[in-house]
Amino acid sequence: MTTVESSSRISMRDIRKSFGPVSVLRGVNLEVARGEVIGLVGDNGAGKSTLMKILAGAVIPDAGEIAIDGERASITEPKVARQLGIEMVYQDLALCNDLDVAANLFLGREHYHHGTRKLDHERMRNEAQEHLRDLKVRISDTRQEVSNLSGGQRQAVALARAATFHPKILVLDEPTAALAAAEVALILALIKEISAQGVSVILITHRLQDLYEVADRFVVLYEGVLVADLPPKETSMEQLIAAMMGQVA
Repeated sequence: MTTVESSSRISMRDIRKSFGPVSVLRGVNLEVARGEVIGLVGDNGAGKSTLMKILAGAVIPDAGEIAIDGERASITEPKVARQLGIEMVYQDLALCNDLDVAANLFLGREHYHHGTRKLDHERMRNEAQEHLRDLKVRISDTRQEVSNLSGGQRQAVALARAATFHPKILVLDEPTAALAAAEVALILALIKEISAQGVSVILITHRLQDLYEVADRFVVLYEGVLVADLPPKETSMEQLIAAMMGQVA
């Protein structure tokens, strides 16, 4: 990797992507600071998910540069992204319903008893409980199967699992969709807690009211172009929606 001049945690420059004749991203530049929460918004088809899938290694851009902490990165697959400290939580969560909370948190990096290949369930459950406590997530028993949790608790487990990998960057795709008000509050509090630990968070959501609770900036895409970078305290909901429709003063 080559060092580039940037004080940002994330620097995406002139990112372009087409699918056949359709230009989905047309030269997007995005900078995100350490510990910053970005609300990435735009109408359907604006290019939000494609841009974040490029960052997470699920889509390869046609052109452009990405740098993480000033080091140019070639993100060719999700494994590479994770090695660089990038975690993405998709809307479908990818949890295993028939496993308990602890097993989901340690999925793919399980603890084993020394000298054997037997899973150390007690250690994983204790560490899972400690990690959830650190993130202020209230789940009484990490032996519960994920299928028995509420929607908000399931989302919290998915976020906590990503956070246990100590990411530099966490991308969240519609984390509060279809949740009750109390569950939304739980997830927004968790996002604040994660960002307070220095993790840069990029939040994609159609629930614009949630962004006003947690975002430091609104970044607006319209037809594959970044058209606005707005401060929440100076931006009304009407102005944000107008920007999403391409109506930028």
